[in-house]
Amino acid sequence: MKNYSKKIQERIRNAEEGTLFIGADFTDIADAETVRRNLNRLTHTGVLRRILQGVFEKPRFNTFLGEYIAIHPDAVARTIARNYHWSIAPCGNSALNALGLSSQVPAIWTYCSDGPYREYSFGNTTIQFKHRTNKEITGLSSMTVLVIQALKTLGKEYITQDLLHTLEAKLTESEKDALLVEAKESTDWIYRTIQSMCMTDRVSDEKRSETLE
Repeated sequence: MKNYSKKIQERIRNAEEGTLFIGADFTDIADAETVRRNLNRLTHTGVLRRILQGVFEKPRFNTFLGEYIAIHPDAVARTIARNYHWSIAPCGNSALNALGLSSQVPAIWTYCSDGPYREYSFGNTTIQFKHRTNKEITGLSSMTVLVIQALKTLGKEYITQDLLHTLEAKLTESEKDALLVEAKESTDWIYRTIQSMCMTDRVSDEKRSETLE
């Protein structure tokens, strides 16, 4: 038993401050009940901080401020999803915030998920998981889902060329390639918007090449 505890503590000690843990991170060391008892004990001694039931943080302490640094809600959401093997992506205002299209911090951090509807609260933060059909999230790259959700949140009537230029500049060429392939099952206007956004520079490059020839 002591050997189990030592190995669990060593794994936590070697992790960076701010790392989030779930019980499954230690099941290669001990059975679930032994892991649970050890994580609870380490929480009581201050080595870990419990964020939610089953989610623990190796806390980051700011010596200048004399307080712990708050964990980012997105990290908590992704840890919950990892625990339940869900595929998730920010949606609503959370998607706009993640892409830098809005500086407003969401009152509720919302994610689309291929899992069930769930809501979690810790401190002053609320995280919501909203179920979506598999074709909207499962098997798609995280950036594809994020862009689709951002466009859905904005709405067709609020999509401008300036906004598309801003969004396009945030994407790598490989992300654009993935978008063009993966977003084909999305709503027609969303896919046409994605085509317009991803193809603009490529069409311009082709025209420049033709001119040079």
